[in-house]
Order: sequence, then structure tokens, then C-alpha cells
Amino acid sequence: MRKLALYACCAVLLATVPGLAQSGNPMTDAMKAQFAIAKGDLTKTADQVTEANYAFKPTPDVRSLGAIIGHVADANFYFCSTASGAANPMKDTSIEKTKTTKADLQKALADSIAFCDAQLGAMTDTKGAEMVDFFGGKQPRLAVFAFNNAHDFEHYGNLVTYMRLKGMVPPSSQKGSM
Repeated sequence: MRKLALYACCAVLLATVPGLAQSGNPMTDAMKAQFAIAKGDLTKTADQVTEANYAFKPTPDVRSLGAIIGHVADANFYFCSTASGAANPMKDTSIEKTKTTKADLQKALADSIAFCDAQLGAMTDTKGAEMVDFFGGKQPRLAVFAFNNAHDFEHYGNLVTYMRLKGMVPPSSQKGSM
């Protein structure tokens, strides 16, 4: 079922993004295209939100806005290293639990995005079909990248809600964003 969803998602991207399949690695290119959207929205959010709003929590029992950004950075490192087989440079560090300033969290997010970009840049469809251990089972490498993309979009959705509660227009809703 997961594979079918992954392939259906990629087929939609291939049909809608001109020139996407021209590299000979259409599945990998689809993952890159999805990640480009997520990283753009996440980076713009991290830039747009004020330092004071990094500590904002809509309720006491949820992550702060800054903690979500740290969580996304941690997850990018974890998922992209798992998918690629590269060593996770942040394996023994929790960005979410150790970074609180806007500057530190922006840098951590940017570093995690650069790491994922490098891992995706080295990926091919053939390598992406190789199976890796993931959450107690086996998944194709590209499915792990797809999971990372979904995770990034999930938490961008959280950030959109936080921004709306603070009266801000999120990047994906700003004029000219689509």
C-alpha cells in the first residue's frame, strides 16, 4: 500500500511538472521536487517569524514554534541519512532540545536541508529501489525520502496554524507563492 501511494504521488508529479522525467531518474526527481517545495516553505517560515514567536505555543502541552523547526531539522538529518546510508552528522545531538534562538534554529534547519539535498543529489532511481531498515521493517530508499517529505509538510502545517494564530500569512499563502 505504501509503495502504491508513493508511485501514485510520483506519477502525479511527473504529469504536472514539466521536464521532471528528463534525467532518467523520474522517481528521484519527484522526491527532489517535493522536497524543494517543503524546504522553501519551511525556510521562509523560519525567516518570517520573529524571535519572540519562536517560543510561542498555542497550548502548554504542544511544541513551541521553534521546537517544531528544531524537530524538523532533527528529522531531516535522521530520515535522509537512513534513506541514503550516509552517517547522520547530528546522531548524538537533539536540535529540538538544545537550540532555542532564531539564529541557531535557522542554521540547524538550513544545515539539515543542505544535508538532505546532498543525499538526494547522489540518489538514482536504481539506488532508490534498494531496501533499507526503517521503523522496524524494510522500505525502498526513495520511500524513506518520501516519508521525510510528508513529515516536513505535516509540520509545516503545524507552523501554518501557529502563524495564523499570530496574525501572520504563511509563505505558501502569500501572493505569488504558487
